[in-house]
Amino acid sequence: MTLDERTKPAPQSGRPAAAATAKRILPLPVTGQEFVLIGVLIVLWILLGIFTPAFLTPNSIQPLLVSVAPIALIGIGMTFIIITAGIDVSVGGAIMLCAVIVAKTLVSADIPLIGAVALAVAVGLVLGLVNGFLIAYGRVAAIIITFGTANIFQFLALRVFGSSTVNGIPSTLEVFGRGEAGRTLGVPNSFAIMIIIAAVAWWYLRHASGGRHLFAIGGNANAARLVGIKVQPRVLIAYALTGALVGLGACFILASGTATLDQSVGSGKELQVIAAVVIGGTSILGGRGSVIGTVLGAILVQTVTSGVTQLGWPSQLANLFVGIFIIIAVGTDLLRERARRKA
Repeated sequence: MTLDERTKPAPQSGRPAAAATAKRILPLPVTGQEFVLIGVLIVLWILLGIFTPAFLTPNSIQPLLVSVAPIALIGIGMTFIIITAGIDVSVGGAIMLCAVIVAKTLVSADIPLIGAVALAVAVGLVLGLVNGFLIAYGRVAAIIITFGTANIFQFLALRVFGSSTVNGIPSTLEVFGRGEAGRTLGVPNSFAIMIIIAAVAWWYLRHASGGRHLFAIGGNANAARLVGIKVQPRVLIAYALTGALVGLGACFILASGTATLDQSVGSGKELQVIAAVVIGGTSILGGRGSVIGTVLGAILVQTVTSGVTQLGWPSQLANLFVGIFIIIAVGTDLLRERARRKA
């Protein structure tokens, strides 16, 4: 008997069975905490629109979506990792390394768009594979491995920088940027690409057997092994996927800035990504998670940051508000888990 057969609900009769069938055919795209996040975002956007009328204009919303894109994109990969009860705190260093390698290459060789993206994704993929291999086959705690690789990635990036900045970066990646070339029908291309990838990831987690295996691994890795799930390859793929998305996200970040790249690129991004995932409802204990929640969490984090800036408040308040959201999300998750165990 396969895992899918073991987890398949028992047949029911009458109206409950019909309702269950309808739910399988037309599953709700958002549930639970995602509805709460949508409500919080609507209230927050209304309040910001009242106190800073410029907030609800295209000139404000488009840059906001551009800043959301890389956080949500990398958050999609982080969701896969945290669902398996892992974590990756090295994404800040990985972004820095991917960005500086692509920037230096563009300055020296002026490669085309597809070449720059392929290079960034390849570098990110290698970094993700390093993390995944050490965690999956080394059997060492993910936070310890990725904390170590974060410092290694940052050291390598600083060696590639050579100086404090990389100047004169050509506009090869402008299709992902803030200007007219970076939009289609008013929507930033980077945000549209992120939404497409999020839709594919949502389908995979919700409907593909590989996605259900990730939830099983996060719920109980030993039990997952006993039913025949190949835990180590699945974990390796989750980290490799995140690495590839880090590479693409680095392209988005490069395109959203100026022709100069400094050593602050990637700084603090790992915290923003993890905050988006946790606020979005993915359990830090593993076994539960949602890509849609992660996208909503990223929008919330960037809305708070943008709102604090437009209100003219000290930037530290953005960290305070995001921290409060994280505590509420994690606290709710722990209470939910405690209630589940008592049931």
